[in-house]
Amino acid sequence: MIHVADLPLRGAGGEPVDFARTIVSHGVAELSPNRLDLEARALETTLPVPRGARTVRLTESSGKLRLEVVTGSAGQRLRTALTKTVAHMFRLDEDLSAFYALVDNDVELSWCALGAGRMLRAPTVFEDVVKTICTTNTTWSGTKKMTTALVENLGAEAPGGRHAFPTPAAMADADADFYRDVVRAGYRGAYLKQLARDVADGTIDLEVLNDPELPDEEAAARLLALPGVGPYAAAHVMLTSLGRYSRLVLDSWTRPTYGKLSGARRALADATIERRFKRYREYAGLAFWLYLTRSWVDDGIPVP
Repeated sequence: MIHVADLPLRGAGGEPVDFARTIVSHGVAELSPNRLDLEARALETTLPVPRGARTVRLTESSGKLRLEVVTGSAGQRLRTALTKTVAHMFRLDEDLSAFYALVDNDVELSWCALGAGRMLRAPTVFEDVVKTICTTNTTWSGTKKMTTALVENLGAEAPGGRHAFPTPAAMADADADFYRDVVRAGYRGAYLKQLARDVADGTIDLEVLNDPELPDEEAAARLLALPGVGPYAAAHVMLTSLGRYSRLVLDSWTRPTYGKLSGARRALADATIERRFKRYREYAGLAFWLYLTRSWVDDGIPVP
């Protein structure tokens, strides 16, 4: 291992960042090329760097995020690129202190102020959108198989043999047979290839969705215009990738899970759930998600 950097686990407002809760903040965080070891409180992933890729190990040490390269060289340019990428993934430039002020007197959510709520994102919005499309209308095992096939067959190889997530150009160059027979993406194959082509040729710029000056409604509209992205996928990307927390992710897992945790005796309408979290305003979706996932840091991410 080559030590690269130790990043203070503090947000932009000086608020604490809980490392363990960040690496298990949502299920997509454990998809390839990520490898999550919750017991060891460690995350390994393979990241793109200039002229290749590197596999890194992320852990917590003395209140800091420790970044190490697992195999291969690590010159200064590479160290700088990796440090910037990891800081982006952990959202260390984001200020959640306003959210913590909102939950401070909430019996059910005051625990969040200890550093929960940082949603681990991929190095690019493109990667998060592709992975989210791969979660739609399928089992979790199917999602894992699709994303693993994309990474292992199209991603840049790092020293040690592991692969980064593929670039839009690499995915655009893959033919329909690859998506059908190797990825086994089904109807998603055409969506994935079209999305990759549009991003690769500059027709669509997904990374601009990170611009805080872009209104949430405009970001949502641009996501909904993408091939393969419906209301669920748009809300999921906004929550987990873009740091836009106003929309609740309501799906076949979140609805019954909320009902069970809240003690509801019957299925609740979406509007009823949304009213419960309306007081959190622009953080309503984040509050809802944290209410559902509090146990994950101890019990692990459940299999849907």
